[in-house]
Amino acid sequence: MIRIAHISDTHITTEGAFKGYAFDMIVEEINRGNFDLVIHTGDVTNQGLREEYEQASYQLAKIKKPLVAIPGNHDVRNVGYKLFEDFIGPLNGVYEFKDGVLIWVDSTIPDLSDGRIGGYKFRWLKDRLEEYSGRRFKIVAAHHHLIPLPDTGRERNVLFNAGDVLDLLLRHDVTLYTCGHKHVPNVYRVEGLIIDNAGCTSCKKTRRGDVNSYNIIELHDDGTVKVTIRRVTGDERKMEHRPIRPKLFVPRGNRILRIAQVSDSNVSDRVYFRKKTLENAIRMINERIKPDVLIHNGNVVDAGIERYYERAHSYYREVRAPKLVIPGHNDITYLGYELFKEHFGEPEILEMGEVVIIPLLSVQYETPIGVVGRMGQKKLLKVLREYEGKFRVVAMHHNVIPIAKSREIGFLEDAGDVLKILTDEKTELVLTGHGGNAYGVRVERTPIINAGSVSWELHRNPFGNSFNVIDVYSDMVVAWEVQATWGSRKLLWMGKRKG
Repeated sequence: MIRIAHISDTHITTEGAFKGYAFDMIVEEINRGNFDLVIHTGDVTNQGLREEYEQASYQLAKIKKPLVAIPGNHDVRNVGYKLFEDFIGPLNGVYEFKDGVLIWVDSTIPDLSDGRIGGYKFRWLKDRLEEYSGRRFKIVAAHHHLIPLPDTGRERNVLFNAGDVLDLLLRHDVTLYTCGHKHVPNVYRVEGLIIDNAGCTSCKKTRRGDVNSYNIIELHDDGTVKVTIRRVTGDERKMEHRPIRPKLFVPRGNRILRIAQVSDSNVSDRVYFRKKTLENAIRMINERIKPDVLIHNGNVVDAGIERYYERAHSYYREVRAPKLVIPGHNDITYLGYELFKEHFGEPEILEMGEVVIIPLLSVQYETPIGVVGRMGQKKLLKVLREYEGKFRVVAMHHNVIPIAKSREIGFLEDAGDVLKILTDEKTELVLTGHGGNAYGVRVERTPIINAGSVSWELHRNPFGNSFNVIDVYSDMVVAWEVQATWGSRKLLWMGKRKG
């Protein structure tokens, strides 16, 4: 077994932000404990100043275990990235240990709170993952968070290319991604990847009245990863994740529902709207797919004007299956809010036997940025609990996980809180439609599937314009991406409904 102490966001300074007694308390626990390695995931200092680095060098020397420290956005202020290398260590690097490797990468952008692992750094990380592909445990560490976190206020500062990084880590079977930044401890499982966020070790800026903390990571010989969030009060929260073993999934029961999921048709008279592609997709849905329901995850039209809505209505009235249409941010521009209701109606809960489809509204006037809001979150939680025991499908426009090949700038302001509700309630399926690319992963027990653009030329999907077909069985969910032009298929996501 390998034991790692994960600290973050110490914010060492001579000013009031640094809580020296909390730092000393945690360091003393680490020195007494049976730890093989300590990872510090950034914001070692508060402003990246020389006197702070001098103090940080003294404070970090108290740790009597092997230490890897990574720069945070506060560390690179005032050209602090130069001082980081002088006083702390390299900005990027590799640390090898028994059966494993730690690859750390600088995700900071000078003088910004935002993060990015792009360009040369992305290629460098990919090369290192390929170089160490044979290791049992592969850990990637950076400062910025990879998926939205609860209890952090307005969602922002996630990696700009978080979707690409997440996809890279999943494709290379990375065991663990460790990070800090948001001062909130949290652990998620995304497919076989454990995402471990540390809270702040010794900064006064904690969230929601929390206290300082650090995480304890245990890597067991059988592949099990255990993470303990340990607070200075002595309170602990433990999570255990066993490795996912390859399986051939074969449905044991009958199919209970087939969903055709489309998004970003963006009907208009602009050259970017592919009229024949949409017509072909609707023909395939009617004649070959034959779904029980069509769910449109938003951006039915390119702009909320009357002639676009009239055209869109003429297309979608040809769909023979029942329809649930969720508004996207384009749909409610100009007069779109009224026109959407006139042509497609208010989205309402749709009960279909064992399945209940719950629309979740996230769009706001004249902006691509969405929010469910605290009132909407309470309503979502209430509805999910009311229908507990049924197969619950939540359908919304904005994505709650980062999408590959799309720049992630926090389009859903409260994505962290919404994602936490969905995963805590073990929601059976979440459908989204923002970002212009098809993507699907399971976070904890909840599969989240994003639809690409069905008929808009300005998309981000190398597979082309597409829609998803989702078959719901009593024991599993199978999702396919279907190319809207030729009808060729590829598997998007497959997994058990429960467990």
